[in-house]
Amino acid sequence: MSLIPPPPAGSNALRSRAYNRSLVLRHVRATGASGRAQIARESGLSTQAVSNIIADLVAEGWLVEAGKLSQGRGLPAMQYALDARAGLALGVEVRPEALLVAISDLDGRILFSHRDRLTDAAPATVCEKLRQIKEMAVAETGADRLIGAGVVMPGPFGVTGLSGAASDLPGWAEEDALARLAQALDLPVIIENDASAAAMAEMVSGHGQGLGSFACLYFGTGIGLGVIAERSLLRGARGNAGEIGQIAVPHRGQFVALEQIASRFALRDRLAATGEEAETSAALEALFLARNPVLMDWLEDAGQALSHAVLTVENLYDPDTVIAGGALPEPLLKALLARVALSDRSVANRPGRAHPRLICGTCGPLTATQGAAALIINHAFTPRMAAEI
Repeated sequence: MSLIPPPPAGSNALRSRAYNRSLVLRHVRATGASGRAQIARESGLSTQAVSNIIADLVAEGWLVEAGKLSQGRGLPAMQYALDARAGLALGVEVRPEALLVAISDLDGRILFSHRDRLTDAAPATVCEKLRQIKEMAVAETGADRLIGAGVVMPGPFGVTGLSGAASDLPGWAEEDALARLAQALDLPVIIENDASAAAMAEMVSGHGQGLGSFACLYFGTGIGLGVIAERSLLRGARGNAGEIGQIAVPHRGQFVALEQIASRFALRDRLAATGEEAETSAALEALFLARNPVLMDWLEDAGQALSHAVLTVENLYDPDTVIAGGALPEPLLKALLARVALSDRSVANRPGRAHPRLICGTCGPLTATQGAAALIINHAFTPRMAAEI
């Protein structure tokens, strides 16, 4: 099944050449390899227009010849495939305590990854570190065809009534983040919240492949929600859709914000109150395997809180499935999901389901970082960015 939805039909007269280039690239990427006639037939372009575009894309290194295919009568048709190294994407995830960077090719394969601990997540510090890491990455991989950078960070973006949460990045709400990051990286930049980027990663290379609608619960510092509807991100008016960490859930006779109970920082604070430090996933996993009593109590509380959150997500968005992933080690995440009670009073409780209601994601700790790179790759094959390719 194609990972990319069918493109709109092209036009030889009314559409720009850049738009039509993107249609050809999208089709070749979706099919793996195609001939001129097939591309023309499915894009709505003339065979001559497709031939001209393919000639340009081959000359520029985007497409390569992939052998000939016999299709009945006539001469075998030359097939063209995407060169996955023709363009590379930089993915960046900024957390209050860490900076994660990856470079992926056009097929989503990770060519470079790096994690740097942050003691200061202010814009000046983050931008300088990113500049240095980019230089290191280019030197190590020879990544000289970076087409853009996707940068993801915890929401909400801008000054809102939710400002001041424990997952906030200091100094970024008042910053022109897009301009600052583009200058530091010397690349076109797309900014997205971390949960939406995680959903994008699952759509491109995880359990979301082939699904039209699904939700992604993302454990970063707090908890976010990315929603894919008809294979597109649901962003909201200001890119702040999915702040599920702020919904109220019952806890010990009162209502509190979900992320005050079920997030990584809530677990960290509980452990710190008993003198236990667990700043890394490896440390959390070790405590889980040792059945640390504080962590085990957190699992029970977090499971109950997430039960209410998942029910809310199902009844609001009617997703094919809810995928959970992020900065929790896999054994701990699986144990948490096993404690989530799926309600019968849900639109997701129906016969003939094709997918489980709640599953563990496949992309791991780099989910949002991979998603950041996927944002660039996805945009590179759409008309709105065709002129930048």
